[in-house]
Amino acid sequence: MRPVTVEIVAYAPTEFFHCLHCEFIWRETGVGPKIHAEQRASALPPPLAEEYARLGSWACEIQERFGSRVELRVTDVVSLEGFFKVIRHQLRHLPSVIVSGRHVYSAGSLEGVAAAIERELGATGATAPGTEADTSQGAGLSF
Repeated sequence: MRPVTVEIVAYAPTEFFHCLHCEFIWRETGVGPKIHAEQRASALPPPLAEEYARLGSWACEIQERFGSRVELRVTDVVSLEGFFKVIRHQLRHLPSVIVSGRHVYSAGSLEGVAAAIERELGATGATAPGTEADTSQGAGLSF
């Protein structure tokens, strides 16, 4: 059974690294960690950093709740792939969450996204290990 794909399209922090050998030297001299800490601190303005942290917490909850039945992906909106996702899915509000490549939700209503994941799992027949599918709950979900 294929997992349900959940893709978060958001502004994501970016860090740049040297080659493996250079990174080893920078780390051993103590310069590397300072540079990377500065990059992390300045990668996003405070409101976007808070939003990214909120999305990260939500993604961890989703992974704990659904496990291997859900495949999470994060796409930086300023990347080439992110640009094409914005055009293809006509994303007007960021961050956005795309479920199964078809259903688009604003990250402001993450409860609705969780309900959509449950519906997709019910539609594909994927159940948690050791449980049976309960189709009676799927009809009552709304957001």
